[in-house]
Amino acid sequence: PASSTNATRSTGPCAPPESLTHFLTGVPVSDGTITPLLSTSEVYLPPRGNEYMKFSFGFPEPSVEFGGYRFGFLVFSDENTYGLRLEDLAVVPKENGIELRATRFVWAGGQETAPGFLSATFRRVENRIEWTIVAMMDRPVKTVTTVIRGIPRGKVSLGGGAPQDRKDDELLAGYPFGAGDLHGPGAAEAMGTPFAAVETGAGKVIAISPLDRQVRPKRFYFQPGDEGYRVEAIYEHDGWRNDHRVEVPAWRLVEAANFEDAIAPHITHLEQVFQLTPWEKRTDLPPWTRDIQLVTTLHGMHYTGYMFNDFAAMAEILRWMATRIEGRRVLVFIPAWDGRYYFDYPSYRLSERMGGERGFAALVEEAHRLGFHVMPMFGLNAANRKLPVWQEIAGGAVSKIDGDVYNLNWVDWNNDRHQDGWGSYMNLGDDTWRHHMEGRIADMIERFGVDAYFLDIVGGHVNSTNGDMHEGTRLLVQNLRAKYPKVLGVGEMPYDAQHAFIPVYHAGNGPLWRKYSKFFSHLSAPAAGRGSTGVHEWGFSPFNNETLGLNPNAIPTLQVVDDTFTKHRDTMAAIVAAAKKRAGLA
Repeated sequence: PASSTNATRSTGPCAPPESLTHFLTGVPVSDGTITPLLSTSEVYLPPRGNEYMKFSFGFPEPSVEFGGYRFGFLVFSDENTYGLRLEDLAVVPKENGIELRATRFVWAGGQETAPGFLSATFRRVENRIEWTIVAMMDRPVKTVTTVIRGIPRGKVSLGGGAPQDRKDDELLAGYPFGAGDLHGPGAAEAMGTPFAAVETGAGKVIAISPLDRQVRPKRFYFQPGDEGYRVEAIYEHDGWRNDHRVEVPAWRLVEAANFEDAIAPHITHLEQVFQLTPWEKRTDLPPWTRDIQLVTTLHGMHYTGYMFNDFAAMAEILRWMATRIEGRRVLVFIPAWDGRYYFDYPSYRLSERMGGERGFAALVEEAHRLGFHVMPMFGLNAANRKLPVWQEIAGGAVSKIDGDVYNLNWVDWNNDRHQDGWGSYMNLGDDTWRHHMEGRIADMIERFGVDAYFLDIVGGHVNSTNGDMHEGTRLLVQNLRAKYPKVLGVGEMPYDAQHAFIPVYHAGNGPLWRKYSKFFSHLSAPAAGRGSTGVHEWGFSPFNNETLGLNPNAIPTLQVVDDTFTKHRDTMAAIVAAAKKRAGLA
């Protein structure tokens, strides 16, 4: 293999641990002691819960003891896994901490060695341990993992969610968007922020989070032992770089008496680094945004061409709504205005079947006469390779860090029971794609005077080889806001840093983020009656007539499909009334 370059045979693998479970517990340790551990695959343990793939042999994980925990490290290139060679480890005392130095790596389970250098510097500050890592190889460094032992079993929180008893399951979570592996076998759970914590049940919560100043993939893997977890805190380097020397931003382990105190330092870090601002103090909102009390989703054309509402029908619906609520208090969300939902992305030309440019212009004019605010939908990261425009934007297609193409192929749009593969996943970090999308949105704003634009899957970050997706997204929103300050940018499924520049979202309204942004219900929420999800691929879901499908933590949302206005106008009226009552208008 490529790993054999400049490699020499080791004198032998690390000595095996005395007892595997012993090193998964929180036994007393002495700072700076190096322990010759192996990965937990050294001893086969019968599965007791959900499992992820792992080596079928023991891999050296020599670890240094600090602050009551054992820390080991793994380094990954795009072609292999490397550990630290026990014989080439040294510990250097530092103020409030220590430095672990490794001057040679092992691979092939410790059977071979290779050139490499790793420095991990630890310091203890009150109830926190922080460590930074520098890794160097004679090939590009892709990923650097910290392996942590000594964390007791308990309820686990991933991404700031409520701690849960996950029993004997192995856990894998990725930030953001599953760290780019949201779909397929062995995929990670998605995290909106890179934070993991264990509520030990002994009056202590142990939390792990990075101090990164950029949006990069992070993963957390929890492997349960009899009493404790073996935890992997994983940093993935920028996919568009090929650095042989990588400085990993600091990681932090916090010990606190409760969950709120454990997560507070992480939230403070996010606020400072990404400049998150409370909703009441935001200055990036068009003034009309603060008056919105209701969102209505007017479904347009399905992937197959089935028409839920054309532009004339939408105008009729708005005229009726204006008799029950002031239009200025309503945001009108229009998915699939441009033809077949998703299939016609990214042309973004008005569908003739729906009424064409003349019909859409009449709809917007009527909506504005009645005071409504109109928001068409744009697929931020989706493009159909079968369309003529593809040759102009092909450079924006996403390839993940290993070079594998990441397609939008996880939906069966046409019900042939096969996930369709004509869609490419796209990266706004690529200039050609960003300019195309910015141009299509600007065209709709300038020609038709729409009041907002919706960016589908805006939180679908992938660490692509052709540029920084987060920075590209920020630039698109920033540029449009500079040109059109009265136009609102809205997104879907955000991760933490996006709350800094997008103030309103469709789904993703976890309790951590309501301080910064407002939310309305997803377009897949069922409409009254049969529970149709409209243009969305889900099909049907039960509609709750008691709650009217309203989320207490989101802006009331009214879904309108093909038969909503004709058969369920009473339910529409009830939803409007409930929205007015919630806003104190009734």
